[in-house]
Amino acid sequence: MLVELDRRCLLSTLTGLTPSQLTSAYGLDGISFQTISGQSVQGNGAGQTIALIEMYHDPNLASDLHTFDQRFGLPDPALNVINQAGNQTNSSWGQEESLDVEVAHAVAPAASIVVVEAAAGITNDQMFQNLMTAVQTASQTAGVTVVSMSWGFNEFSGETQYDSSFNTPGITYIAASGDTASVDYPAASPYVLSVGATTLNLSASGTYSSESAWYDSGGGYSLYEPEPSYQRSVQSTGQRSTPDVAFDGDPNTGLQVYFTPAAGPGPDQSAPPRGSWATYGGTSLGAPAWAGIIAIVDQGRLLTGMPGLSGATQTLPSLYAQAGSGFHAVTATSITSPWTGGGFDGWGGFGTWSWDSVWPDIGNTSTSASANTQTGLGTPVGPGLINALVASQLTAPVFSPTPTIPSSGLGSPGNSAPLPTPVPPPSPTPVHGRRRDHHGRVRHHEGARKIHAVRPHHRTSVKQGRPFQHRSFASLRHYRGI
Repeated sequence: MLVELDRRCLLSTLTGLTPSQLTSAYGLDGISFQTISGQSVQGNGAGQTIALIEMYHDPNLASDLHTFDQRFGLPDPALNVINQAGNQTNSSWGQEESLDVEVAHAVAPAASIVVVEAAAGITNDQMFQNLMTAVQTASQTAGVTVVSMSWGFNEFSGETQYDSSFNTPGITYIAASGDTASVDYPAASPYVLSVGATTLNLSASGTYSSESAWYDSGGGYSLYEPEPSYQRSVQSTGQRSTPDVAFDGDPNTGLQVYFTPAAGPGPDQSAPPRGSWATYGGTSLGAPAWAGIIAIVDQGRLLTGMPGLSGATQTLPSLYAQAGSGFHAVTATSITSPWTGGGFDGWGGFGTWSWDSVWPDIGNTSTSASANTQTGLGTPVGPGLINALVASQLTAPVFSPTPTIPSSGLGSPGNSAPLPTPVPPPSPTPVHGRRRDHHGRVRHHEGARKIHAVRPHHRTSVKQGRPFQHRSFASLRHYRGI
């Protein structure tokens, strides 16, 4: 199943953060680099190109981004849209596209942006192949150093054959981890940086205060992907765990985004389309945000004469080498009900409820005190983490034959998490129900009522017809997913 890009949480008022509030909280707005000649340069992604993989065509993307920039005093970036969808449009995907572009631009305002709009598909397999074609296009586009994907599929047995698509030298691939208690692909790929979500709390003066895991942030242990070498410092399950890192994603603390649907209101859609502001969240806020962060890192490396990072062999090992010091400590979510979605017991030793008791193939259990299956290593301590990545000369293979077992903590001998042995897909019959008033990821501004949206709770191949999903949340108006 292609998991719908985190849908939009609809809020009655525009309560989200501005770009300056969001970047300031993580210290991303005060980055500076010294060139070889000793000149000071602002860290803003200049000279880098971020590629965003979307589906369907958004005819209003450039004008919406301009409106966003005017409101927040940002420069319009160099924007290149590669349209593989023709005239096919979709409001839900349009919202996602606006979110991805505006978030990436807010974090790295001087970076160029390439948007590859994949063709739509009727079946999951068609959608997957079209999206992978878009990934290939982005990888072959000159200047691209980061590729961000705010979409995913339920894991499937043949996924490992696609991992090589995310192993282009000089490019870091990033994917949202998902908004349900499961592992999605491509976030599960050991060659991809997987991003979870948090609830970001600011002080009265607008500075960083604290963070807790956003209750819908997904993750767990992969059914099919083996444990990469870079994760051996935090776990020893033998399986790839997600997410690797996190970023603000709670729709209540998300970003203000501007979006104009392709068609106007009314049954005949004859009226002119009208743009509106909304507060967006979800794990798909974090994926393009981290794309902006890596663009800033690659800018700094270029200024000092070093090449940009290759995701699997440099970015990921370097991030895990900064576990603790380079990341904000994220506390467990205060919401513990299993009906809310998300990774729950995947929190460094906390939590009392686990998906393991329901689906043995989903190992949402803790990894260690420095990483977990809801928010990974944590959220970025901007200047320290970025400077460490700029200076990093670490290169390591994704897989190595000799495991390095931690000497203490969860993952050490006698104290490791259970191995989530792959099992055949369970019965298509859902093994639990959600409360009738719960919609996995959408809240409507009309009132407190929530509408239930069914998400299949079993694992099947991509080729078996199941709904696709992408990962974003908005406010003010709800568009049904694909």
